[in-house]
Amino acid sequence: MSVQFPAPLQTGQRVALVSPARKISAAELAPAIATLESWGLEVVLGESIAGDHHQFAGDDDLRRRDFQQQLDDPTIRAILCARGGYGTARIVDGLDFTMFAKSPKWVAGFSDVTVLNSHLLARGYASIHGVMPVLFHQAGGERALETLRRALFGEPFQPIEVGPHPLNRPGTATGELVGGNLSLLQTITGTPSQASFAGRILFLEDLDEYLYHVDRMLLHLHRSGQLAGLAGLVVGHFSDMRDNAIPFGSKAYEIIDRYARMYDFPVAYGFPTGHEADNLALVVGQPVTFVVSAAGARLA
Repeated sequence: MSVQFPAPLQTGQRVALVSPARKISAAELAPAIATLESWGLEVVLGESIAGDHHQFAGDDDLRRRDFQQQLDDPTIRAILCARGGYGTARIVDGLDFTMFAKSPKWVAGFSDVTVLNSHLLARGYASIHGVMPVLFHQAGGERALETLRRALFGEPFQPIEVGPHPLNRPGTATGELVGGNLSLLQTITGTPSQASFAGRILFLEDLDEYLYHVDRMLLHLHRSGQLAGLAGLVVGHFSDMRDNAIPFGSKAYEIIDRYARMYDFPVAYGFPTGHEADNLALVVGQPVTFVVSAAGARLA
């Protein structure tokens, strides 16, 4: 299945901010709204931005209805998920992409939004894994924000280069990008939101997980056959990992290495993607070349 890319944004167009997961306020988004307006965009706040239902930005029906409205509105040319948390998987099965398919638009976010990134790719549409509005102005995030702007406006992808890592495995691969948050990729395995990894370059990141959870999730991806057909593996931030009183015995990258060594695709660690400020935008579904050598790794 060939991947379809939404048209690049143009100044004067409308973009919607929604929250398909955790609640947020318009006040928290004020700096991001100002930034989007400085890019020449008109910002529309979805109903979920004012939603409040326990941890969620409104109940499941409100969040689904809000997202559906933005999918169906032909004047909305991008949907930016304001923040992550938990809850996107609870609404995705209720979304209808019929109108979206007539004129695809960008959907952007990461973390819990991995569900949407994968769901869209499984249907043949590209989306953006990148910094969300609530994090637009975190210290050290200037490069991440600029890469999101470039992706939205269709400017050329600038190669990402990282230095060598002792666990890297050299090689060269080409393929479409797939991936995101490891926890969510494991959660959607076997569901209609699961996108194939076969022949693709998988990127992974995660936050605030116990080390044995990381092992369990990778074991699941391995046993379900999802790692077998990879063209390459890009490993990003595994931030604020936790351990038990009796240590697990391996760090996050070492756990990933244990499973990666069962295969022969190139692997590189330390990419700027995930839950840290330098979270560079990646277009899920974009064809890339991945080169890993003794000097480091390059994604272009």
